[in-house]
Amino acid sequence: MEKYFKKGELIPVIIQETGTNEVLMLAYMNHESLKKTIETGYTWFFSRSRNELWNKGATSGHVQKVISIRSDCDDDTLLIEVEQTGAACHTGNKSCFYTVIHSNTDCGNGG
Repeated sequence: MEKYFKKGELIPVIIQETGTNEVLMLAYMNHESLKKTIETGYTWFFSRSRNELWNKGATSGHVQKVISIRSDCDDDTLLIEVEQTGAACHTGNKSCFYTVIHSNTDCGNGG
C-alpha cells in the first residue's frame, strides 16, 4: 500500500456505484483509512477539515460496502466501486455531483 502514498500523505478517491457506474463522491484517504477500508469492507476516509478518520455512514446509516478497489495508471488516485445504502452526499442527494455547471447536449451538431 505504500506505493499509493509516494506523492503525499493523502490520495484522492473516487467513489462509484456498482451497477450504475454513477460517480457518487470524491474523498481522500490516508494509509490508515485505506487499511481500515480493506479490513472492514466499508469505506473509511480522512477528513481534511477535521483532521481525523471517518467511516462513511457511521452516523447516517448511508454506508458504502466495498465491491472493488482500483488504482489509476500512476498509482495516485483510487477508484472504489461500492454498494451504496441511501444517499452518498451529506446534502441528502444520491451523488455529490448534482450541480450542472455546463452541459453540451448538442453533440454532433456543430456546437
